Amino acid sequence: MANINEIATIAKETASKLGIQKFDIYGSTVDSTSVQVDRGEPKQVKASNLSGVTVRVWNEDKTMGVTNTTDVDPKGLELALKTAYEASFFGVKENVPDFSPEATVPLEIKSSEKAPQVPVFQLIDSLLLAEKELMAAHPAIEGVPYNNLSQRDIDRFYLNSDGAMRTESHSLASIYLYSKTEQEGKKPRSAGAFRVSHALDNLEIDGCIKETADKTISHLNYEKIKTGKYRVVFSPDAFLSLLGAFSNLFNAQSILDNQSLSTADDLGKKIASPLLSVCDDALHPANVGAETFDGEGTPTRKISLIENGVLANFLHSAGTAKRMNVQPTGNANIGAKVSVGPNFYHVFAATTPGEELSLETADNVIFIDDLQALHAGVKSLQGSFSLPFDGWVVNKGVKTSIESATVAGDFLEVLKSIIFVEKEPKLSPSGVCPRIWVDELSITGEE
Repeated sequence: MANINEIATIAKETASKLGIQKFDIYGSTVDSTSVQVDRGEPKQVKASNLSGVTVRVWNEDKTMGVTNTTDVDPKGLELALKTAYEASFFGVKENVPDFSPEATVPLEIKSSEKAPQVPVFQLIDSLLLAEKELMAAHPAIEGVPYNNLSQRDIDRFYLNSDGAMRTESHSLASIYLYSKTEQEGKKPRSAGAFRVSHALDNLEIDGCIKETADKTISHLNYEKIKTGKYRVVFSPDAFLSLLGAFSNLFNAQSILDNQSLSTADDLGKKIASPLLSVCDDALHPANVGAETFDGEGTPTRKISLIENGVLANFLHSAGTAKRMNVQPTGNANIGAKVSVGPNFYHVFAATTPGEELSLETADNVIFIDDLQALHAGVKSLQGSFSLPFDGWVVNKGVKTSIESATVAGDFLEVLKSIIFVEKEPKLSPSGVCPRIWVDELSITGEE
């Protein structure tokens, strides 16, 4: 992608030539290489360079048009500006998006630098070695059907006709391993793990292998479970999956569209156990893919969503913030429409609980490691869910894998029923979170 200063100069000259007074441009490019292997052989190598630019133009009537392009040379930008200007006359006349009032505010934190990309053969060799070590961890592990090792360079920019100009670059490396077992007379069992870092050099590949192996082996001796009510412990990944599935709770756009479990009047209301606090924190030190500004150029920041069980804030774009008379929060994504979404969750214990709970001493507790079929089993506007899961029955530290079961409940009731938030957080793709204990949930097993 061209240098942002060049793009800004071309855009301003072209806009002036076309008589366009007001415009903004958001763009990103992702240069990615990923590999997969299968039983000691390379299976797939992918390399891609994906770029996209969104151009928005406002006309004299203050309505707006949008167009997308991948071409940021002078001719491409001229065509995009001209197309967006023509489209602006068909734009919405109510709640028209506008520049963020914070698009020109200086960024406090500079984005991290890009790491050098390693050769493809090094990615393949690293993944082949990981597959080999994982399959050697136990005779029952017969394959690693899903695996991926990737590296990405990401560049983003935002500029507008009021003088805003932002750019950032960073790198990511990630590994995913998912192993499967085959034992005579037994059902196949499987488990997976994920790690992410700035570069391949400091990616925790050994930790990913060990976690995948330990989980897979722990599922080999499984038993049926009786249907009933159980005390449940959610793994960090499982709890963040639920939080993401019901993120309309904090989404100002969803609230304004009446598509949320919350209303504008719910701020300050108790919605969860006083033990729980949740933030959206794009700049959290653990977020290796941290973005310093959103699609509208608003700086990202730490936003407290739940404080000691009380709903504290919503996530906003510039448009929703204006309609609700608050400041934008740095959670906007721009495209044909402006949408709002979380950046990176940080879940933690709000207060010291009266009683410390531990899987080492607990009796008959269900530990849910991974929730499945969230696309089908979640009714996000009703707050209810019914989801198959991978997990264990835990008795005084001894874990027994559950053959097959489903957990069901109401998300707002789950939040209120939290009885313990552990101290030790774990990083997942969507945030950092410790294990979360819930007093009682319905578990349906195989009879």
